[in-house]
Amino acid sequence: MAKITYIEHSGKSHTHDVPNELTVMEGALQNNIPGIDADCGGACACATCHVYVDAKWFKKLANKKENAEQDMLDVAFEPNEFSRLSCQITVTDDLDGLVVKMPSKQA
Repeated sequence: MAKITYIEHSGKSHTHDVPNELTVMEGALQNNIPGIDADCGGACACATCHVYVDAKWFKKLANKKENAEQDMLDVAFEPNEFSRLSCQITVTDDLDGLVVKMPSKQA
């Protein structure tokens, strides 16, 4: 289990324990985090779970961006070098303390 901090665009933060093997997106949905819509349910077929991973955590993510994720990020709202789809980040103990921020809106 990892403690994940979700920060809304407004700056309001929500910290929750998310079980291993769930995705960061699933953790957000289970905890009613505003700002992660997840319209496709985690199929990497939209960009409505786009987050900005805190810079100190970005290189610690075990799974790197695949081509399908990058294609979706290309249509996300204001992507940057730390953009990821939260449906593609699997929670592990190594992510305890992870911080992600939401954009001002989802695609």
